[in-house]
Amino acid sequence: MNKHKELLRVILAVSIIVVGVTHFVVPEQYVRIVPPQLPYPLGLVYLSGFYEILGGIGLLVPPVSQAAAWGLFALFIAVYPANINMAVNLIKVDGIPNSPWVHVVRLPLQAVLLAWAWWYTKPSDKEKQASIIPKSLIPKELNSYW
Repeated sequence: MNKHKELLRVILAVSIIVVGVTHFVVPEQYVRIVPPQLPYPLGLVYLSGFYEILGGIGLLVPPVSQAAAWGLFALFIAVYPANINMAVNLIKVDGIPNSPWVHVVRLPLQAVLLAWAWWYTKPSDKEKQASIIPKSLIPKELNSYW
């Protein structure tokens, strides 16, 4: 699994960026699942989308990748009530079958996302870490941060 760690980092980063973008493109899909007890559902959707995009990009910037992973870990916990609300109230979201069985399977998958983000909270091999910034452009002073 470790030999695929950086490929999986890129997959997680790109996936979470795409999901974050959809929070701005089709926010009504996400607004529907925000628990009614929470204020400003559209604002929360935009905020979570922004942090998903930021976290996805951050995973691919070595000096901040561990902090980004911690941020995504916290975000996955923060949005879990919306997933529970969706499952309990069988709220229809385009692209996801609206079946109790799908929700029963989908809810535990959040643990996979948590574990995936957690994996990147640990230091990575500096030479192998996936980066959108050429390593030669990263100042030497930042090497102690990653």
